Amino acid sequence: MLKIMIAVGLMLLALVGGVVYQQTQTEPMPLATSYVFEQQRPLAPFTLADQYGNAFTNQTVQGKWSLFFIGYTACPDVCPTTLNKLAAAYPQLQKIASNVQVVFVSADPKRDTQAKRLDYINFFNKDFKAVSAEHADLFPFSRDLGFVYAMVGDDSDYQVDHSASYVLVSPRGEKVAVFKPKPQPGQLAQILNAELIADFSQIVQSWH
Repeated sequence: MLKIMIAVGLMLLALVGGVVYQQTQTEPMPLATSYVFEQQRPLAPFTLADQYGNAFTNQTVQGKWSLFFIGYTACPDVCPTTLNKLAAAYPQLQKIASNVQVVFVSADPKRDTQAKRLDYINFFNKDFKAVSAEHADLFPFSRDLGFVYAMVGDDSDYQVDHSASYVLVSPRGEKVAVFKPKPQPGQLAQILNAELIADFSQIVQSWH
């Protein structure tokens, strides 16, 4: 009888230990506005150009925390609001990781020339990148990041529907997390800076 009780006790101990181990292994970080990818895959090879005409490639993101956002310079609301918010958050993001870079991806290469991207991004922060490419290169790159975009309208005043999320790429060039905007009653859905900064801090500190 004693042997049976010992055996049962050991089985219960092993079961409890297994549950605790599983919880410690699978419990996600308590993030406010972002989702960390379970499998952090490297970006597929890409070649774009920044606002100075320099090549922006996989090598450009190596050694940096890169926060990507897609839009276009003629965007009436989401893009200027988002870039203003990112400019305000940038000093705090730099305190967490001095090697952070913000990358604005223009989904409107026809109108967003190099010169136009330069003027546009300088209005918000001269440290930010403003990159683009022809759609043949831009579309697979944006899809790889999880962004979508589409031209709406047939004339020269067309608009571009696009994602409003941010995607974080690690210094190894791997997609780490996506930051998603939250609906605001009567307002544009947006990512709150306080939540962005808090989540970014947790992700960077837990990265290995």
